[in-house]
Amino acid sequence: MKATEQLHDAGQSLWIDDITRDMLDSGRLAAMIAELSVTGLTSNPTIFEKAIGKGSDYDAAVEPLVRKGLSEEELFFELALDDLSRAADLFLPVFKRTAGVDGFVSLEVSPLLAYDSAATIAEAKRLYAKAGKPNLFIKIPGTKEGLPAIEEATFAGVPVNVTLLFSTNDYLAAAEAYMRGLEKRVAAGLDPDVRSVASVFISRWDRAIVEDVPDALKNKLGIAIGQQAYRAYRQLIASDRWQRLENAGARPQRLLFASTSSKDKRAHDTLYIEELAAPNTVNTMPEDTLRAFADHGKFGGVLAADGGDCDAVLAAHATAGVDVAALAAKLQADGAKAFVASWHDLLKSIGTKSKALA
Repeated sequence: MKATEQLHDAGQSLWIDDITRDMLDSGRLAAMIAELSVTGLTSNPTIFEKAIGKGSDYDAAVEPLVRKGLSEEELFFELALDDLSRAADLFLPVFKRTAGVDGFVSLEVSPLLAYDSAATIAEAKRLYAKAGKPNLFIKIPGTKEGLPAIEEATFAGVPVNVTLLFSTNDYLAAAEAYMRGLEKRVAAGLDPDVRSVASVFISRWDRAIVEDVPDALKNKLGIAIGQQAYRAYRQLIASDRWQRLENAGARPQRLLFASTSSKDKRAHDTLYIEELAAPNTVNTMPEDTLRAFADHGKFGGVLAADGGDCDAVLAAHATAGVDVAALAAKLQADGAKAFVASWHDLLKSIGTKSKALA
């Protein structure tokens, strides 16, 4: 039995962090679903920039859109929604089989809106309605300004993938916004069954401090953050507040481990997959990491609900001079800036391609 199948059977969803038209046209995504236990997909501006700007797979689709006079941003969302709608259809059997727990794809709102709550809410509603797919998440960053948008989008019935979370406090703030949205639906007499995931980024922690900590602590912080977030997740869904929502018909916002490819060449290439196996969560990974795990990964059991040794590891990092709270804030700010840069690169690539095809 492949390690991917073992992980799936243990209750963790394996999602692919990639989308290209070639992946769809060639049947590669369908094969990963059939053979590697892939049950969902995430995307971001960087992924689309590479797919659209660096090849010719999208040229045939771009040309008629250019003739319609669409802006670069409008053109992007037409292409992205086409790809993600096709992917959503591939995952629809999973979505139905799991009663809406799994089988989702994700589309991000413009990262230029990360600090504009009202515009983010409006765009989340627009994109979800335009796609018309029940298994589409709209990705909204879990920044301070993004939290009201998460609450309002949830209240409006839009499934949200909360992205750019780094610390356990980030996760809990996102979960709080989600629950407020559900509670408002219950108060309004609406169905609270609106799905969501909360994406905690893992490997960027270790990349940020890899040269600043002793060898014994290298590539340990991301896993400890994941363990701590998982403990908070388990405690939250066991709380009286959540139980009241669940009794009203709500379903848990699942914890998702993102950025789980190893960034340090000295680390095992499937480190974050093996160490963050956890029931009722999601791990989204690049295709190379997925295939590496299927080929030589080891499933060694699931995370302890109490967080295991995360407190000791975090304490050791504090002793080594790592300010986790300050680093979390920096990583989130840097992540938002990186997505904006990728967005600008994406629109520039689309503009260049549009001119060439015109």
